[in-house]
Amino acid sequence: MLDDDPTGTQSVADLPVLTRWEVADFTWAFNHRINGRRQDAVYVLTNTRSLDPAEAAARNEEVVRNALAAAALEPDGASSSGANSRASGPSLRLGFVSRSDSTLRGHYPLEPDTIAATVAAATGEVTDGVVIVPAFPDAGRVTIGGVHYMRGTGGDVGKLTPVAETEFARDASFGFANSELAKYVEEKSGRRFPADSVIVLDLNIIRAAGPDGDPQVSAKAIADAIDSATDSTPIVADIVTENDLRALALGLEEAERRGKTLLYRVGPPFVRGRIGQEIRAELSGEEAYAGLTPSDAGGLIVVGSHVGVTTRQLKALVEQHSSARIVEIDVEKLLGGGSEEYLDGIVGTVAEALRSADVILHTSRLLIKTDDAAASLRIARTVSAAVVAVVNRTLKTFPPRFVIAKGGITSSDVAAHGLEIRHAIVRGPMLPGIVSLWEPVDGPAKGIPYIVFAGNVGDDQSLAQVTRKLSNTF
Repeated sequence: MLDDDPTGTQSVADLPVLTRWEVADFTWAFNHRINGRRQDAVYVLTNTRSLDPAEAAARNEEVVRNALAAAALEPDGASSSGANSRASGPSLRLGFVSRSDSTLRGHYPLEPDTIAATVAAATGEVTDGVVIVPAFPDAGRVTIGGVHYMRGTGGDVGKLTPVAETEFARDASFGFANSELAKYVEEKSGRRFPADSVIVLDLNIIRAAGPDGDPQVSAKAIADAIDSATDSTPIVADIVTENDLRALALGLEEAERRGKTLLYRVGPPFVRGRIGQEIRAELSGEEAYAGLTPSDAGGLIVVGSHVGVTTRQLKALVEQHSSARIVEIDVEKLLGGGSEEYLDGIVGTVAEALRSADVILHTSRLLIKTDDAAASLRIARTVSAAVVAVVNRTLKTFPPRFVIAKGGITSSDVAAHGLEIRHAIVRGPMLPGIVSLWEPVDGPAKGIPYIVFAGNVGDDQSLAQVTRKLSNTF
């Protein structure tokens, strides 16, 4: 699983995560046992959503090449996780999944194109179809009639809004105009894949077996429907429930058994269904610290995302957590020069406050962006680098009890660079299906629970709920 930010782990449990992808890192992941067994999936945190297209392509290629090289060193006999590529000789059988945003942001079709080309160059195997499944029912993102929707929260909980009508479609780097996935594919591919060339697996196909029927009926219907796929044909699927995901997984497995070579571009819960993992109940505060010795220090809550739901969650947390110390990174000051001296003061304030309280560290809520996607990414990187520097220096000055990172790019950079996590284990969700707890297994953050919290999930109270579970002062 190539995860373009770390929030893809929010739907799974007990799987290894890598923030580095040298051959030795894959060797560790392929051989790491959890509960005595090798796992069916490995997450690789590529963070490509924060990169420009050329950098994203290069990173995808490097990850795939190194994964194939590591697999070729492994003994035979491991099962495929959705085989679209198989290294020759005695090896693990690998399937590649490109995980991206359930609201359609990210480098599409660049990333699946790069993975397919790299696999073909290394193994000679050509991808027949790219299965596009952005649905994330846990978070209210569903696909019906080929159209991708976002379910409302609060008073609008029953309302389905086409995703192109939400704030996410206006993203400075990855904006889009179409909610109908076939038209989205046409738009993003520059008409390389016209909408009428996209195979649509609608609910009639996904649910062909009926509510009490033989699941193999649906599996056959799905495999039959994609039988014509060739040369990376896009395939989109209607998904409303977890059962739809599981039916789709059986159909894709049947298609692969018949000889189809598939690659996946998906939202967070797809892998859970594809490997047959049951939904894990949310972890309690006690379970979050199981096997660890929590410190008496305060926890660090880092908020970088600027989407509306994050700002509302931050507001609710600040209002409810009266004992927390609030520290703001002023983005205008950061971009205006003299950033080192400015950050020195922030680190000192955060480290001192952690001795007796939780600290909420957030960037100023005024989003500074331009009409140029590349320039917007550069600004985002500058801000993220400042957040990382504060977290890293704080960790080495006065380690916190826990760390929560809110926002996709924020949580990726905090994990890989702020906390210097190289290898971790996903323990499970802190809220049902949408917020992930990692246990770092090496580096300076070993023993500190790390919470990966996507910017665009949860209701207004979710950040406060997770903080309350972990804090000893809230």
